[in-house]
Amino acid sequence: MNGNKFRVINIINNNVIVAINERHQERILTGKGIGFQLKKGNLVDPEKIEKEYYLKSKNISGKLYALLAQTPEIYMEITSQIIKRTEEALNKSLDESIYLNLIDHINFAVTRLKQGIEFKNILLWEIIHFYPLEYEVGLYALKLVQEKTGYQLPQDEAGTIAMHIVNAEYDTKNMQDTMKMTELIHKIINLIRYQYHMNFDEESVHYVRFITHLKFFVSRLFTDKMLDDPESGLRDLIGQSYPDAYQCAERVAKLIWNDYQIAITEDETCYLAVHIRRITMQT
Repeated sequence: MNGNKFRVINIINNNVIVAINERHQERILTGKGIGFQLKKGNLVDPEKIEKEYYLKSKNISGKLYALLAQTPEIYMEITSQIIKRTEEALNKSLDESIYLNLIDHINFAVTRLKQGIEFKNILLWEIIHFYPLEYEVGLYALKLVQEKTGYQLPQDEAGTIAMHIVNAEYDTKNMQDTMKMTELIHKIINLIRYQYHMNFDEESVHYVRFITHLKFFVSRLFTDKMLDDPESGLRDLIGQSYPDAYQCAERVAKLIWNDYQIAITEDETCYLAVHIRRITMQT
């Protein structure tokens, strides 16, 4: 595959090994029979190296080795291609935990399909509308899985893969928080629609910008990174300038407390009011 010489550190199975190159860089190497009859310290036959993978996090790497020992190595290749496609589409790097989550999920999804177990994603509509780029990657992932394994996963799985991407993109703690984020965005949109008796043009740039703000807003809520400056003095200014929008933002704050027991800061309420004002004036 290349001119590097690799020595074995760990043999995951016959087709997956962990090795170190001449620059003492640890890599995951895959290839048919690459680990057969090898021992720690042996040189790797370069002709057997089909794919080379690198993760920065030692913690993630260790967990990945254990996972690869239990799952077909093709899922590592599929996941790597999905992540590459995602980072190109979003123009940003993802948290490396997505390797673990996607490999495990795709393996589980294919197993579930083989067993004839039907899967429905109850948040599919929200995912399609709130995370269109991530969902497009999810559809790409389904095509990739079919191409590499012969199994056609249902459309609902594209939504779940998109949620794993969102989870890594916003660095939330777990998938449950990501689902709560998506549900909350839907609730906020409905609350604003109800208060202002209006519908939004979901194709407009204003709506897309508003959804983007809500994504970051709810992400801050669930990662405990809310904006908070007691000296900002925004409350009186925004409350007086945009009373209707501020009242709506306060209703959102009450909803969040009632449903998630999270008290949002005055700054977050004010910034939300500003964005509510913009979307309702531009629609």
